[in-house]
Formats: sequence, structure tokens, C-alpha cells
Amino acid sequence: MEFIVNSENEKKRLDVVLCSLMQDRTRAHIKNLIDSGKCLVDGKRVKAGFLLKAGQHVSCEDEEVVLLDAKAEEVDFEIVYQDSDLIVVNKPQGLVVHPCASTKNGTLVNGLLNRISDLSGINGVLRPGIVHRLDKNTSGLMVVAKNDLAHVSLAEQIKNKICKRKYLALLSGHLKDEEGKIETFIDRSRTDRKKMAVSDKGKEAITNYKLVKRFTTCDLVEFSLQTGRTHQIRVHAKELGHPVVGDDVYGKAVKDLNGQLLHSYSLSFIHPATKKEMTFEIDLPEHFKNYIKKLKEI
Repeated sequence: MEFIVNSENEKKRLDVVLCSLMQDRTRAHIKNLIDSGKCLVDGKRVKAGFLLKAGQHVSCEDEEVVLLDAKAEEVDFEIVYQDSDLIVVNKPQGLVVHPCASTKNGTLVNGLLNRISDLSGINGVLRPGIVHRLDKNTSGLMVVAKNDLAHVSLAEQIKNKICKRKYLALLSGHLKDEEGKIETFIDRSRTDRKKMAVSDKGKEAITNYKLVKRFTTCDLVEFSLQTGRTHQIRVHAKELGHPVVGDDVYGKAVKDLNGQLLHSYSLSFIHPATKKEMTFEIDLPEHFKNYIKKLKEI
């Protein structure tokens, strides 16, 4: 991995910046890389607490052996856009993004490896190119990095709220306010570690919402993220008292639905190489449209 330090990371510790970029590596592992001279700043060995300056070149050689490897497989998904730096994909509902303990194959990453020969290596062999994720049963647009420089740029845009992501969701019942902002902290649930929950600690989570259309039993709502926490929209929808239709974790399952009706329909970012703004929009998937067809507008 290599990257040029930008103004956002100036005066930050080297180990802190590397931890934010190499999220599947432990802090101890990253410190060992730095201490052993495998992470260099302008070609020189430094300490883990070294404060970075804008314009410096950071290179990190990580040869950690990973027992579980992602294999190339044929997986069904749409590539919306592709160039030498990145790919924009339309992830279908039900597709897991990367291999994990419960799903070792048949993921988006397996499919990407089958179609793409070059993906960034920042997130290791299990998550090559993956800058951000969508839940298994959330459909829609994702951007994937094809090299480390693009990965660093896109990750920083998400962190600094330059990357804009908009979602459409069908919520149970009716919102009190037609638009608003939800600001909470989100942490692991104290009663179920597989779930997230609004908490008095954890990470800050900010979601904007706006009513699009009312139906007799539910509302179609647009969400835009200012932060990107795990299950953020689903947790905030529950906090509003109107969980996403079909969400069997934060609401209740619905017959004939395979999960929540939540779709990432719009994605905007600055291209890492051209520096031009790019915006992509995708229509609702068929399972979402078919459910809406059964509803009556108010």
C-alpha cells in the first residue's frame, strides 16, 4: 500500500492513519510493521507516533499470511461503470459483500475477483477493493477501488463527507415530520452482539431523511448519510418508531420479502485521478417495485 498524505491527515500519527485505512489489521500488527521498517515515510523508517505532514509519501509492505482466502467465482451482479481506477456496481439484495465466518464464498468479492484482475489490496485478501459496504439484504450502488491510491482517496471522501450516498426505504407506518435529521451515537447492542443500537456512547451517527410518498400503511422515504455506521439507516428508522419494511432484525419479517426494502439509489464522489465529480443513480430493483405496486397511495 502507498499513498500521499493530504491535509486531512496532516499532524496525525502514522499508526492512527494506517489503522483507519487497514481496518482488517490490528493496531498491534500495524505497530509491528512500522517497528520492523516495513512502513516508510518518504523512504525512511519512523516510529508509530510519527506525525505526518501533507505531501509525504507513505509506503507499507504487509506480507501477513491470511489463512482464509477469497477465490474467484461466478456471481451475478451488475457493473454500472468501470475505468482503470474504480468500479461502480449495483449489488442485488441477498448478496454478501465479502467473505466472513458465516459466508465463505458466493460474495461480491468472489464475483469481482472473477471479473477484475486488479483490485486494491488495502483491505487484504478477504476484502480487496472494498471501500464501503452494504448489508446483505440492502441493494444498490457501491464503489470499489482498483488500486491503493484510489482506495485511500475514496475512503477519505467517505470519512470527510465528500462522498454522498442516498437511499430509498419503505418505512412501516407514517412519519410525524416530513423531513428531519437524526443525530445519535450507535454502538453494539448490550443484549445482542449481532445487532447495533442507539446508545449514550459509541460512534456518532447522523442521518437526514425526507418523505417521498405516503401509502396507506407505510411511507417511502429518502435517506442521506452524513456518517456510515453499521446498520445506521435501519437503526435510525427503528429510533423514529418506523422500522424498514421487511427488516427482520430491527422490525419484523414480511411474507414474500427476503429482507428489508432499503436501496442505495444515488452515489456521488470525486474521481481519485481526474478530480471530477461523478454521480450515479440506479432505479429501484424489481422486488421493491413489485411490493410498492400492491400499496395504495394516500
